[in-house]
Amino acid sequence: LLQEFGVDHLFAPNKELMYGKNHMTFVDPIGFDDIPEGVSRPGHFRGVATVVTKLFNIVQPTNAYFGQKDAAQCTLIRRIVDDLNMDVNVQVLDTIRETDGLAMSSRNAYLTPKERMISPVVYKSLCAAKQFYRMIFLGSVSSSSMEEEEDDGKETEGKEFSIPSNTLRDIVEEVLRSEPLVTDIQYVSVDDRETMRPIDVVGKDGAVISLACKVGSVRLIDNIVLKIG
Repeated sequence: LLQEFGVDHLFAPNKELMYGKNHMTFVDPIGFDDIPEGVSRPGHFRGVATVVTKLFNIVQPTNAYFGQKDAAQCTLIRRIVDDLNMDVNVQVLDTIRETDGLAMSSRNAYLTPKERMISPVVYKSLCAAKQFYRMIFLGSVSSSSMEEEEDDGKETEGKEFSIPSNTLRDIVEEVLRSEPLVTDIQYVSVDDRETMRPIDVVGKDGAVISLACKVGSVRLIDNIVLKIG
């Protein structure tokens, strides 16, 4: 099956190969247990950091590809590669989505037909925040440009525009709460695109909005990148 896609080699180790009976060494990144996804899943990022480090050491790839759907994980892997001086090019690819916008995941199979029908509300909530960000930022830039043109040639310093993170968070949560089958909003986080640390305001450099919620009893995660251009 994989040969049809041009795959030459497959590395599929078992637990015994990756973690021998005397295994005692782990890669424990600082700070990731404090972000919302880390709080929800204690020890998760230590596990990711350890297994990916082992994978890179064994395979020694030139390029490694990961999906944007796990935004914090992508940030973590880039941090590992940089901090530990690994000769790997980390490529982060866009989240693969169903035609209705739901991020593809093995967990989607656990949704009932009715839950599956309304589950695009997760991505819809993120898109609402992104639309607001772009409207405010692009509108502000356009307004600023008009004001500068009215200054009769006088130089005007560029204005900095920002949106409180709470405003974006409220937009996401309002859309999620509009759907009764969203039974639990575990977190909506607005973070720096490079570090995944929480930020209070979002400016022209953008941000990542991440969320975890339950549709019925199924926990879904998703995120969207805010940027101009």
